[in-house]
Amino acid sequence: MVFKDSRLLTEQRRRKVLDLIQQKGQITVRELTSRFSVSAVTARADLDALCSEGLALRSHGGAVSKLEGSHDAAIAGDPKKYTDIARRAKLSLSSTVSRVAQGSQKTAPSVQASVLAAANDLGVNFTTGASSRTITFVLGNRDTINEFQSKVLLGAEGFCTDQDWALQFVSFRSDLSAPSNSVVLPEILTQASRTAGVILSGTHSANILAAFTERRIPFSLVGNNIVGEWQPEQYDCVFTDDIRGSADITRYLISQGHRNIWYIGNQRLPWFARCARGYFQAMEESDLEPHFSEIGSEDRELGYLAAKSLLSNGERPTALFVATDQAASGVYQALQESGIRIPDDISVAGFNDTIGEVLHPGLTTVREFPKELGAHLAEFTIRRITEPELPPQQLVMPTELIRRESVRQISPHLSSRSSGAGL
Repeated sequence: MVFKDSRLLTEQRRRKVLDLIQQKGQITVRELTSRFSVSAVTARADLDALCSEGLALRSHGGAVSKLEGSHDAAIAGDPKKYTDIARRAKLSLSSTVSRVAQGSQKTAPSVQASVLAAANDLGVNFTTGASSRTITFVLGNRDTINEFQSKVLLGAEGFCTDQDWALQFVSFRSDLSAPSNSVVLPEILTQASRTAGVILSGTHSANILAAFTERRIPFSLVGNNIVGEWQPEQYDCVFTDDIRGSADITRYLISQGHRNIWYIGNQRLPWFARCARGYFQAMEESDLEPHFSEIGSEDRELGYLAAKSLLSNGERPTALFVATDQAASGVYQALQESGIRIPDDISVAGFNDTIGEVLHPGLTTVREFPKELGAHLAEFTIRRITEPELPPQQLVMPTELIRRESVRQISPHLSSRSSGAGL
């Protein structure tokens, strides 16, 4: 109850702050601390929240100024629903939801993403409008936007802003096995008046690419997450070099004396399959036997279930290479519940460097560069719109091995002796 009351007071204060900005045209942290008897930290948090929700603009010298039309945005439909969406999206003001519903391009794409995801969870369906200089970021076949995709989105947003283009967000779930001529695309993606081009991120199928091509919709895509057979050279696509990155981290484990190394990842999903290829290459070149753990899941549950399964089967690898940091967090929990110490008993390595720094011990992993990836995707889409006759472009983004405390050096002799040993 105390938490609820505190949150309500914060929302009420921020509404008053927004009213004050509308009246004065501009306000500073110092003015807010004096007027509302709050600390500078609280005042700054209020202003940051209003700016991040697209209701005000950061001005010269750190002041915050009025955003034209922001206060007059009408709450269409059921105001209570918009309030519920705002709370679920962790926004302080429901007028932000209204702005997204009305298609405002002055709302940050990351905020759009949160609002649309919350609306979807609550069964509220609305799409945003667009202008002829609008790119649509399409997150395919995921329920929520994760940390990696958020950074891709931010990178695309930054490039679009620099080039005076708007960016809007759409989450799109489709039948990955449907023929291209039967793929039903959202209306917002098929009308030139609502979007000039598209960025495809998340998971998509080869048939989706064909459907966009047949409809002559300019687009770029993340090449790592395509289901089915396709020819990258036919499309504008950006890859993370996950195959090489996976080989690099496997070689690092081998260099630390590990020989009994297991790979954890659901190879039915394309990014896991690509990482498995890099792992297999590195194991094969060292004349080591690869070991794969196959669990039909992803993220944290995948790692947890895979590690529990290995332990219950009596396997005792000296190292685990887990194809995402999120799955590695599940491995951490499973090992710790079983009284197995990381890295004293088993070394663990991850991939994507999204949460590795906050795990304990710190996770050795492979860093990708999602913001830069997003910027190149936006660049490719805009170039395809403005220069449609250019040949397709492909770019492979490098990765970086990040060494932390989850991997220890051991004797190769110890590693070979532990192969297949029970607990």
